[in-house]
Amino acid sequence: MNGYEFELHGETLTVLPSGGLWWAARRLLCVSDLHLGKSERMARRGGALLPPYEARETLGKLEADIHLTAPEVVVCLGDSFDDLDAASALDEETATWLATLMAGRRWVWIEGNHDAGPVEISGTHLEVLYEPPLIFRHICVPGKHGEISGHYHPKARVQTRGGSLTRRCVLTDGQKAILPAYGAYTGSLRSDDAALADLMGAEAVAILLADPPLAVPMPRAAPRRRA
Repeated sequence: MNGYEFELHGETLTVLPSGGLWWAARRLLCVSDLHLGKSERMARRGGALLPPYEARETLGKLEADIHLTAPEVVVCLGDSFDDLDAASALDEETATWLATLMAGRRWVWIEGNHDAGPVEISGTHLEVLYEPPLIFRHICVPGKHGEISGHYHPKARVQTRGGSLTRRCVLTDGQKAILPAYGAYTGSLRSDDAALADLMGAEAVAILLADPPLAVPMPRAAPRRRA
């Protein structure tokens, strides 16, 4: 498995090149922010018209990770659908594909801010999942230890010999982890944004998505100089 292992609250976790997180001891695969149905939701609300292929790309990636890890549990960390109506508007092919992926395993939908409420799809619907010693929720709660969350869609920009490189990433400081968006049509927030910098401890790293993933010190904004 071409992943990057790290320790979180005494547990060994593996970041996959896709942005999924694998907890081998529990046979648990975790993904965040799929945002299925984004193109349909934007068209429905009169927004920009996007090619309706995000579900195909996102579920294809998820299917590959499921084949790779053979999980007993899949946890989707919220914003799995771009809104509640998008969940019921999945076309027949996508709905059948999703049902096939869910078959034979425990599937947990964590509520997000886009899909804050149970959707009419099978599986377990929770606000927070407690799998001691770890906690799974959509938005990070400051001060919590052993927490895995999403929501912020982190990415990191690092300097290279040829200039700079920006990649989606997992942020972790050994006590918490924030996962990147797994969905195809999703933006990202740079790690030097104050919203992320304030959440992560001083020793935080950014695990850049690549094959294999690569860990670097979490890029932060330069301190402001006093006048």
